[in-house]
Amino acid sequence: METAERLLAIGQGYLWIGLVVAAVFLAWGIDRVEAKAQGAWIFRPLLLPGAVLIWPLVLWRWLRVERGNACPQAPYRPPLTAQRLFSMIVIFACPAILMGALLLRQDGPLERPAVQLAAPQEGQAHE
Repeated sequence: METAERLLAIGQGYLWIGLVVAAVFLAWGIDRVEAKAQGAWIFRPLLLPGAVLIWPLVLWRWLRVERGNACPQAPYRPPLTAQRLFSMIVIFACPAILMGALLLRQDGPLERPAVQLAAPQEGQAHE
């Protein structure tokens, strides 16, 4: 139970940080990152869920633009190198995680014998 509580706390912390970053970004930063977003306030709440989930990328992009390190054509160029690297990671990580989960599960079919369920008797209360 301790591991589950830690994972939940990490997930909640990630989402809270993402909410703060997204709110600040959508209020002030989006105008600096994307020139076409200046004065367009109606669509910004629609961006909130995505910005909360990918807040590290949003923060990284915002900081690059603020520092002047961003290439003007960069948003329109596909991120092929990162995409190839990520696809390789996914190709090897997903089967490894699945096999690890199957090997480490606690109540597999070999550890516990099968139990035949019986229909409830008449007059018996369902619990």
